[in-house]
Amino acid sequence: MNKPQDDSEFVAAPAHNDELAQKPPRARVTDAVDPDADEKPRQRDYLDGFLAAKTADAPVGGAGGDLQAAVVEALKEIYDPEIPVNIYDLGLIYGVEVDDEADVTITMTLTTPHCPVAETMPGEVELRASSVPGIRDAEVALVWDPPWSPEKMSDEARLELGML
Repeated sequence: MNKPQDDSEFVAAPAHNDELAQKPPRARVTDAVDPDADEKPRQRDYLDGFLAAKTADAPVGGAGGDLQAAVVEALKEIYDPEIPVNIYDLGLIYGVEVDDEADVTITMTLTTPHCPVAETMPGEVELRASSVPGIRDAEVALVWDPPWSPEKMSDEARLELGML
């Protein structure tokens, strides 16, 4: 190892109790608030277009409504990673209910309780459903009864998998 010739070239870092090494002040939420500014409530302006597109005379929720059909179409875009069929045609979605306040409740199951996507699939379903224009909130109820079976698949799914 090469030792330095002259120790005066190196400067030691200040000790933690050294007065010159004081910590900077921590940022606080109150530091970011301007006390002179008028307080305005935050607005979700990115929803203005979606909310303006609602028709006034059509009921928001209910079976067979436009919102329910839009949620079902969104769910048909989610595919099971092990089976090349969307989760709706696979029969994993037991129910899609949209109430009068544009809240959707989706009742679903998985192929098995030990499914590799058991932790992520319900969250993805909730995210996709809540992203449908006009939906205020989405909730997923994961059920195991009745258990999923291949008989729950649509004819399209069976055809895709060569089961017809």
